[in-house]
Amino acid sequence: MRDRWRVHNHIGSVHAIALCNLAELSAGVMAEATLPADARWIPKGMSVEYLSRAKGSMHAVATPEAPLGTIDGGREWPVRVEVTDPSGTPVFRARVTMWVSPRKPR
Repeated sequence: MRDRWRVHNHIGSVHAIALCNLAELSAGVMAEATLPADARWIPKGMSVEYLSRAKGSMHAVATPEAPLGTIDGGREWPVRVEVTDPSGTPVFRARVTMWVSPRKPR
């Protein structure tokens, strides 16, 4: 996420909710790229940790906690997201719980 005024808070650092949006986006891109075509996903919940003041452009990496396994009627799939600043220092972590289920035919 580029460092720009519209993602800053009143003290000039990256806003907490902008970091949450980046975490959800990263987890969603990872899920979309990883899941088979007959599966769909939606975020079900998220817990976050603010580790230090976020300054500059942010870099996020989303990693599933475990292989997905069988979907059957639907299941939770926890994804860890770590956000780092330009120096590579972690500033934010999130655990996004994805709900993965079979894609319904249209």
